[in-house]
Amino acid sequence: MLLALLPVLGYGLWRLRGYLPRRKTAAPAEQPLDPMRLEALAELARLPKPYDGAPAGAWLQQINALLKRLCRNHYPNANSHTLNGRQWLAFLDNRCPAAGLTRWMILVEGGYKPECKLDDKAIMGLNQSIETWIRKHV
Repeated sequence: MLLALLPVLGYGLWRLRGYLPRRKTAAPAEQPLDPMRLEALAELARLPKPYDGAPAGAWLQQINALLKRLCRNHYPNANSHTLNGRQWLAFLDNRCPAAGLTRWMILVEGGYKPECKLDDKAIMGLNQSIETWIRKHV
């Protein structure tokens, strides 16, 4: 009698396994950033942002200088330091399309305009794009 119940008990346990909690697969962790990128992110965070209608030219020039420095170290044979305007933005965008820097023409033009001003939303958006570029460029 007990031997006859064994298959029924096995089938019942097999059916109940679907209700047991499943092991979660570990999400791929983001690669740790190299020290140069960490320093660049810290420098970007330290730059005073031109909120409340302050002139943005100096801030934009500092961002460009930071990006040029990073490119000179990461891509020494690309001659990125000689690029400007749309070519510079295209170079950056080719290294990290996720940042979408080609839509920020003000990055290359604003440093040459004496009274370039950005609204707070544009400042935050550009800063976020630069952060993304620093973290994810290849």
